[in-house]
Amino acid sequence: MMPERSRGFTLVEVMVALAIVALTLPALLFSLDQQIDGTAYLRQRTLAQWVAANRIAELRLNNARTGTVATGRSNGESELADQTWYWQLDAQETQIPGFFRVEIRVSDREDEQAEFLATVNAYLASEQTLVRQ
Repeated sequence: MMPERSRGFTLVEVMVALAIVALTLPALLFSLDQQIDGTAYLRQRTLAQWVAANRIAELRLNNARTGTVATGRSNGESELADQTWYWQLDAQETQIPGFFRVEIRVSDREDEQAEFLATVNAYLASEQTLVRQ
């Protein structure tokens, strides 16, 4: 009568399995780290777009109150989500009298070399233009 073979993994099989795990685990961790960085970047971009949208809403409210749109460049800062955001605004009159193109760029750093996380364009009509016949 032949003895029954014991069931289980051989040392070579265990070593191969460990080698596979050792090779794939760093790749999985790198991929996870990339996803976390991407999520943080998307969050920052979303907040920057909200800052720009808030600034455009302020311009529209000011336009409704005063009836005019100020042209030129300006910059400032806003607080949102416990963070300071730095925006640059450029308002120019279009070829159509009384209509203005407004571009707002938002960054999370005040540095002049900072990358803008969001750029939003809007068009506003002077309330005075709309009232004229």
